[in-house]
Formats: sequence, C-alpha cells, structure tokens
Amino acid sequence: MALAKTNHVPRRSSRSLGAIIRANVLTLFNFVISVLWVLILIFGEWQDGLFGLIIVANALIGIVQELRAKRTLDKLAVINEAPVRVRRDGREQEIQPRQVVLGDLVLLGPGDHLLVDGEVVRSDGLEIDESLLTGEADPVHKKAGDEVLSGSFAVAGSGAFVATKVGTDAYAVKLAEEAGKFHLAHSELRAGVANFIKYITWLVIPIGALLIYSQVSNSVDFGTAITGAVAGIVTMIPEGLVLMTSIAFAVGVVRLGRSKCLVQELPAIEGLARVDVLCLDKTGTLTAGGMDLDEVLPLRDDQPIDGALAALSHVDQQPNATAQAIRAHYPAADDGWTARESVPFSSARKWSGADFGERGVWVLGAPDVLLDGGEGYDRAAELATTGARVLALCRADRLPAATGGLSSAPATGSVADGGRVALQAVALVTLKQRIRPDARETLRYFAEQGVTVKVISGDNPEAVAAIATGLGIPDGDRSIDARTLPDDDMEKLGELLDAHAVFGRVSPQQKRTIVAALQARGHTVAMTGDGVNDVLALKDADLGIAMGAGSPATKAVAQVVLLDDKFATLPHVVGEGRRVLANIERVSNLFLTKTFYAIVLSLAVGVAGVMFPFAPRHSTLTNALTIGVPALFLALAPTLERAKPGFVPRVLRFAVPAGVLCAVAVLVSFWAAHSGASTLVEDQTSAVITLFLTTWWVLVLIARPLNWWRVVLVASMAVAFGIGLTLPFVRAFFALEPGDISNDLTAVGISLVAAAAISIAVKVAGTLRT
Repeated sequence: MALAKTNHVPRRSSRSLGAIIRANVLTLFNFVISVLWVLILIFGEWQDGLFGLIIVANALIGIVQELRAKRTLDKLAVINEAPVRVRRDGREQEIQPRQVVLGDLVLLGPGDHLLVDGEVVRSDGLEIDESLLTGEADPVHKKAGDEVLSGSFAVAGSGAFVATKVGTDAYAVKLAEEAGKFHLAHSELRAGVANFIKYITWLVIPIGALLIYSQVSNSVDFGTAITGAVAGIVTMIPEGLVLMTSIAFAVGVVRLGRSKCLVQELPAIEGLARVDVLCLDKTGTLTAGGMDLDEVLPLRDDQPIDGALAALSHVDQQPNATAQAIRAHYPAADDGWTARESVPFSSARKWSGADFGERGVWVLGAPDVLLDGGEGYDRAAELATTGARVLALCRADRLPAATGGLSSAPATGSVADGGRVALQAVALVTLKQRIRPDARETLRYFAEQGVTVKVISGDNPEAVAAIATGLGIPDGDRSIDARTLPDDDMEKLGELLDAHAVFGRVSPQQKRTIVAALQARGHTVAMTGDGVNDVLALKDADLGIAMGAGSPATKAVAQVVLLDDKFATLPHVVGEGRRVLANIERVSNLFLTKTFYAIVLSLAVGVAGVMFPFAPRHSTLTNALTIGVPALFLALAPTLERAKPGFVPRVLRFAVPAGVLCAVAVLVSFWAAHSGASTLVEDQTSAVITLFLTTWWVLVLIARPLNWWRVVLVASMAVAFGIGLTLPFVRAFFALEPGDISNDLTAVGISLVAAAAISIAVKVAGTLRT
C-alpha cells in the first residue's frame, strides 16, 4: 500500500515558487527596461541608470510579498482540507486527502466531497450529485459496482468505494487541466490592468522608435541622444502598476489569513468589493451549527412516538444536524426497532423514513411537505412563526421510494412514487436553533454599506421570516414559499426577488436559479452556506463563501472559506476587498498619468525634432516622490468605498487629461527656458520643477479625501523635493541647477496654471473622489 500512487494534486490556492519568480522577473517590461539600462551604462552616465535598480526592487518586493501570501494560503489550505475517512487494516481511519492511495476503501456520508475516482462496493441509499461535472440537477442513486467520479459529492445516504484513479489521473483533475485552471473569479481589475499593459506595449514600440530617431538625428552627441530617448521610453512604462496590483492582492491575502479567512482564488478579493447582494443560508450562517430538541407534541396518543423517533434518528450512519439533536435526547434505539429498509434524508425531498417491520413504517420531515391540511398542519404553521424548526412524525402504510416526488391527497399527506402512500400525522417535533451572537451586528453592517441581504433556506418560510425579523433584516417579514416561484420566467422571478427578502422551502436547484436571476438583473452576488444543499449556488455565485464547519463539498467549491466559522468575519472580508480595489484604482491613476504625459512628450519631441526636456535620473527622482513612494502607502490604505463597475473608463478619464496637461506644462516650461541664455542643465531643471509640481498636484487629487496621514504623505514628498533642490550633493547627483531665478519662477507659474487646469479637467470628466 505504501508504494501505491498517492493522491497528490497541486493546490488551487497558490502557485509554485518558480511560477512566482518567473511572473515577477521574466516580464516584457523588465526586458525592455533592462535593455535600456544597458544602453545607459554603455553610452551615458551611471547616475542615469538608477531606474535599473527600480526593477530589481520591484521584482524583490513582488516575490517577497507573494511568498508571504503563498505561505499563508498553504497553511490555511492544510487547515481547510477535510480529512478523508478510509478503512485500512480492518478499522476506520481519518487521513489527509494527499494520503489517499490506489485501492483505498473510502467511506462516504452526506456532504462528503469525492476527491478520487472509484467503484462503489457498498451503498445504503447512497445518492451522488454529479451536477458540477455533468450539469444534471438530480442526484444519482449509486449501487455496488457503479462508478463514482471525483468532483461530485454525496447528498444522502452512506456507502463506500474503492479508489481506482487518484492524483492527476482523477476525472476532476483532468477536467481542470484541460480547462487550464480551476474556475477563477472574474477580475475586472486584472483584466483592466492587462489591457493597459497590452495597449501601452504597442504604443511604446513605434513612439520609442520615433523618439530614438529624433534624438539621434538632432543631437551632436550620441550619448546625449540615447540618454534623452531612454528618458522618454522609461517614463512611458508603468513598471510599478503590476507590482502594486500584486502587492495589494498579496497583502490582502495575508491580512485575511490573520482573520482565519482562506482565499482560494486571488481575484475573489476583488469580488468582495463589488458585492451588492448577499444571499444567506439560514442554517449554519445566521444560526450556529447544531440544534437542540425542544418539544415533542403528540397528535395521537396510541402510537410509540418516543420509540419511533429514537429509531429513526439512529438509522442513518451519517446523521445530519436534525438527527443528531434527536439522538442527543434518545441516546439509543429501543429493542425491536430494526430497519428493514430506509430512505435517507435529502434537501430535495425534505424527509427521511424507514420500515421497521412489525413496528411499522415511519417518516420524519417537513410538515408542509408531508401533511395536507388538518390540525397538525395548522399547528405546525403556528409553531413555525416563532422561528422554531418544526418536523412532522408520520406513520405510513408503506415506505415511499427514494425517487418519489410529493403530491397532496385529501385529509392525509401522501408521497407519490407510482402509487399513493397514506400518511398519518402522529406528532410534531420542534427544534431550537442557536442564533449566532454576532449575526445582528454583522447584518447591520451590510445594511449600512448598501448590501442587500436575501435569506434563502430550505426551512419553513414563516420560521425563517421569524428569525430574519428578530435579527433586524430589512423586509425580513416579507417571506415567500419557493415552491410558488416560477421555474421558467426569469423576469417574473427577478421581480419577486426584488420584492422579498426571505425565501423558504428552497431546493438546491432553486438556490442556483435565484443566484442566476439576481445576476441577470445586474447584481454582483455573494452566497454563503455550509451545507451540501448550498454547493450549486456557491459555485455559480460571483463570490462563494463557505463556513469553516461546513461540509467538505461546500468548502471545495467556495472561493473564500471562513475557517473560524465566524459570521462576524464577513465585514472584515468585504472591507479588505474594498480596500484592495479602491486603492489599486488610485495607484492606476498615478502610474497611467505618468505614462500618458510621457507618451505626449515623446510624440511632441519626436515630431518637432528637439531635445527631450529631462534625463532618466530626473524622471527617477520625480517618479519616486510623486508615484513610487506614495503609491506604496495608498495601495495599502484602509477605505470603505464600495467598488463600482467601469474601472478602465474611470482611470482613462482621469489619467488622459491629467497626463496631457502635465506634458504640455513641461514642454512650455522647457521651451521657455531654452529660448533664453541659460544652460541645458538649467533648462532641464525648470522642466523638472514643472514636472514635479504638476504630478505632485495629481497626487494630491488622487489622495483625496485628505486626512492627517495623507496630508503628511503629500507634504513630505514636497519637502523631500525641496531639500533635494537645496542640498549641493543631491543637486550634483541628479544634475539639477536651480540657478536661473527667472526660469524657475516661470516654471512655478506654469505649474500653477497647469494644476488649475488639471483640477477642472478631471472634475469635468467626473472622476474626482468626494
């Protein structure tokens, strides 16, 4: 057994060390900047090659931050991995998923996720949901000899299978490899950054060629020409944008990890910020795991109610929370109650039952499913309004088939499976649910943040509404029975979803449909859940959030797992997502403003055939003070802004006018100085002063709303530049000579006019943050 092939599968939550290094080092921009750096070292002065150190720092910072995130993810992933139950050497054991080997006998119960392929050797009403693989909504009954596939999950009954394919041979792993990766949450931010990079790359090539030709053709000194061309090309490249995006995501992962929150797909952090509808499953989310048996209310006095409840609760080898609560009250079944045949509970049926021979056939399930009017039905409905979970205990003339659907019959309930099954209501059972102590405060947070909460549950609508109202959910008293929802009219369903906040008796397939209907109306939907009945909806939601104590299947498909099982963690999760997205938009404005002013400068200089207004060392100084250092702080700053769609257009509406006006101001300042008797270095100093002041003003606009630390940040950048102009060794290093008072004052005046113009332009474009 030790030599058999193991179930080793690459983790979904993080990439390898080699992949991280390649992603941060072997980039197109790094290649271009490296070539330019070599050119400067050959033809120019080494001080103008400082930008080469920036890419080294970028790569190191990116690698370190991603490695931190990788360690966090890998540690949390191990915690999140549900153990697999196997039978080895004649006894049941729990092992890690990666320890499963070919030939292992794997045991299954409701909620278990199948990690390997195999052949069923034992089935006790085992039902497998293969919808994630085949798209078929109905669970498949499995009997001995049937094949089971990885990627599916057990929804009812119990059984065992022999592992026949593990690791990369398993069906789900092969599907993932064919698809390239597991399904990733859509990332507008990453797609937007990728588009920026793509288009800028295509612009840099022709503009860079034009600039090189212009500088070489119109300069008497080849070294000066190369230096000027490199200054323009380097400034066009937003080399720090990808870095800041990676850092923001990586730091977000680490921060969430400290809160015991596992992010299985990095773009999910962005999804956290965009959510405007949160769908909650009541059980395990609003209520804590587990229940307590409250009351057993007889409807008939001539039936062995206690014996039937005790026996039913001990039939299933893998009891659900309801059976566990009844078991706690009835620790053992009475003698003589041996089940000849049983039907396990499933969320789709909402009942379970067993044939106890001479003791009779008994069914336990939802009153509104098993009963059809009468005293028991009305009393159950009244009890449900208090928020209690109510079950009906019924005696039947025979056991319904597991595949049977439900239909009504006069006076008594019935289960239709090709023939009628008469049910006699014997008792009502009430269970107390444990409301999470942090639920009310958490729901209040979402209401304040404009996130609409929808409670979708398999329980009685009145019971769910009672809990929702008690927790202060807006319109929590407006409940609807999901069995009355339209199946084929998405528009009508969407209207009902807008009008109601609580939905009861929702089937697993309906949860999936509800998520789709909300998405069709333009909502970004997050779904939380912990049970196997939530798997399909979690998979389809824009963001699936599983509770740590939930079933292995829910944790396998969710993008975010709350490992500490605390509902109160959700506000922190959403806040982290908003921080990442809003701050990446801020720094994108900074980097792309630089790119656009460099493009305009390079085009103007290339067409006019004049000298570039500053050297690479000048752009290194101004970029560090107005972009590099501030961006690092802004990318990690807290924010409560909810993300809005349209990331790319908003950034362009800011960066294009701001970049164009910065370029115009620099050109005017340089040409005004160059027309006098001042030296080239003095002319470049005037251009650098204008460049710093205009881009510093862009920083001020982007940093808004200004608080104390942001004021300190932008002020310290201005002070640092001022110090650089006054200290002789700094001036000498960066080739600055602010000696011509007339030129320098002209540069300041042009900068003031440009700053006013930038403010007006971006305000008109509607991109200023308020």
